[in-house]
Amino acid sequence: MAILIDAPNWWHRERWWGHMVSDESYDELHDFAQRLGVPRRGFERDHYDIPEHLHGSALEAGAQLVSSKELVTRLRAAGLRRPKPRPSAEHLA
Repeated sequence: MAILIDAPNWWHRERWWGHMVSDESYDELHDFAQRLGVPRRGFERDHYDIPEHLHGSALEAGAQLVSSKELVTRLRAAGLRRPKPRPSAEHLA
């Protein structure tokens, strides 16, 4: 199984960010993030937001670089995808 990262293509708070997931378990993902020094607060539902400056370290530690589409596809296939809840019709009125 694998830790997957996509390219840092999202600009937020003065830097570029990517995503990091596991296609096996959240425990594997949390352990990998901890070894990189990524704080647990970087975890959001099913992934970590990873700043560009940590991408090289993640790859050196064994993460696989994949497209964003592949990352989500493999996350879904593993049963680990937790999408943001969609607003109900009541919230849209």
